[in-house]
Amino acid sequence: MTRGLARAVLGIDRITTQAALLAACFALAVAVTAGAWQVFTRFLLEAPSPWSEALVRQALVWMVLLGVAGAIRQGSLVAIDVARMALKGRARLVLDIIIFAAIVLLFAVLFWFGWEMARRVRFQSIAGLEVSIAWGYAAIPVGSVFAIIGALAALVDRSPGKDHATEGQV
Repeated sequence: MTRGLARAVLGIDRITTQAALLAACFALAVAVTAGAWQVFTRFLLEAPSPWSEALVRQALVWMVLLGVAGAIRQGSLVAIDVARMALKGRARLVLDIIIFAAIVLLFAVLFWFGWEMARRVRFQSIAGLEVSIAWGYAAIPVGSVFAIIGALAALVDRSPGKDHATEGQV
């Protein structure tokens, strides 16, 4: 891969992964706020909110599926650390490509089925929120796109001496 193309991939990744992580943080804040509202209305007002539980569920789904891009980018998913550390040079590159291919395959399948589900249920609504349930299922293809970009950037960003298995350890 040329340096210019690698820089472009990493530049796109920097923007998209940061956007995905920011949106995941926002989704967590929404879930916490809606959950607190649910507790307040249920136990203090003794009149449970009809929409907050559904909102918490949808916000958590979005948070996880957007946050996975950052986890992939940082190498924080379940890793094959022993094999990666034992391998050097071309063998490690081959393993990294196999891992990348597995991630892309997984998220391509998730993208496809998530897209199909969102399309099929677009006329149904989420009880309590009265919005299309397609908004909930849309987290799957959207998160998949961010995850694939993060995986590509992790493969491209194979700087000498950079080992995701030991990153963040003191």
